[in-house]
Amino acid sequence: MRAIIPTAGMGTRLRPHTHTAPKVLLNVAGKPILGHIVDELMAAGVVDITFIVGYLGHQVTEYIESHYPNLRSHFVEQEERKGLGHAIWLTRELFPEPGPALIILGDTIFQADLGTLMACPQTAIAVREVEDPSRFGIVETDSDGQILRMVEKPDNPSTNLAIVGIYSIHDTRPLFECLGELVARRQMTRGEYQLTDALAMMIERGESIISFPIEGWFDCGKPETLLATNRHLMDMAEEASYVPDTYSNSIIIPPVSISPGARVKHSIIGPYVSISAGADIRHSIISDSIISEQATVWDINLCDSIVAHNARVVGYRTRLNVGDSS
Repeated sequence: MRAIIPTAGMGTRLRPHTHTAPKVLLNVAGKPILGHIVDELMAAGVVDITFIVGYLGHQVTEYIESHYPNLRSHFVEQEERKGLGHAIWLTRELFPEPGPALIILGDTIFQADLGTLMACPQTAIAVREVEDPSRFGIVETDSDGQILRMVEKPDNPSTNLAIVGIYSIHDTRPLFECLGELVARRQMTRGEYQLTDALAMMIERGESIISFPIEGWFDCGKPETLLATNRHLMDMAEEASYVPDTYSNSIIIPPVSISPGARVKHSIIGPYVSISAGADIRHSIISDSIISEQATVWDINLCDSIVAHNARVVGYRTRLNVGDSS
């Protein structure tokens, strides 16, 4: 099985952090979003992955090549942001022969049985019930889970069963044919070529596509949901990644994730704090927060905060959403 991971999105809802880093490289629970996805794929035996890059794509390439040197990785650039369907269509030359593929959106952290999903004898799409289905592509199914209809971000959704960004394609050939027709006809929805529209076209032509319900799906699209995902992942971790004796005169309240390369002195850390390599924490109290690489946090009380790469925060009790090099 080969995988495709689109990572070209600009992540406008996560600014200021995405002014200087692609959304997929923002840290959550101790590593970038993309790292969680690749680790899940490799654990399921998938080691051939195509990354669709665009905005700040060189950072994605550098991260994958430096952290996953044994991965058979390919990089396809999406120069114009024309939607997810267009992004997938750009990879068609890498799949010249009929065969399966797994598509996982680069901002989708999940916990699912990928082995069972990939073993499905037909195309399967991961779905989950949500409270706000108009934000997503939705599916209508019969009693056996067979997908009857798909609609991208409907104004009046007929169901709350949302597509969560994991697709096990049984044969890429009909998918690329339908995507090619959308592009040739310039058939867009909301100004973009939608993967959902191509899949709906496949169903209209008799393709069997089933739904695959999952529970472990975590949104990383906004600062508040990124922090919520950080909490969820730490709660589910089997053990916290810290060694109390390493830190000078500090109190560590689990769950936390602290890189061995971080410095922590005279502070209270936790719960639900992720601190990346090179961060320098002194005389501070931090909870429910993400502190990124090379960040400096001194003399401050932080909660519900995100401090990005190389930012320096020195001060007083507050709540922050601070971008890179601030």
